[in-house]
Amino acid sequence: MNVPDTIQTLLQPTASKPRGRKVWSVDLETVWVPFFTATNTVKATAIPSEALGAPLRLAYDKDGEVLFTKTGRPSLKVATEVAAQIRTARENFVESLRKFTGEVMSQEKAAYKAEVQAAQRAGEPIHRKMDADLAMAYLRRQEQAEAEQAEAPTEPDTEKVLVAA
Repeated sequence: MNVPDTIQTLLQPTASKPRGRKVWSVDLETVWVPFFTATNTVKATAIPSEALGAPLRLAYDKDGEVLFTKTGRPSLKVATEVAAQIRTARENFVESLRKFTGEVMSQEKAAYKAEVQAAQRAGEPIHRKMDADLAMAYLRRQEQAEAEQAEAPTEPDTEKVLVAA
């Protein structure tokens, strides 16, 4: 079977691009805003133009003061209407994954069960190695702590006497 170019493109690493604000791990400026502009164009959504034109807003505290990050930069949030539509898209995406999985599980019971069992068998050596590596790491940490404790100077057990001044 020939793999379509679109699929091959998805599987190829790309050069690193400037990073913008991510929402659900997807760039807001180059993906979400153009996508929702397109969905508004075909009347699939009705996100206000000001939300798409200014999708990032200053964040305010309960007293109405601008919030700042620990580094002193103003804190930004995504416009409520855009964030709500992204949340809906995410929930629908997750539901479509669950629906597809359920369909495969019911239509291809034996094949799905075989795939699960194969994955579990293939994962067993990895789990065993992780357990062994973790046990060794804990042992080394314990040995280091004991060595540090043995090297630490101990205070003499002399009783302190209070002297009146």
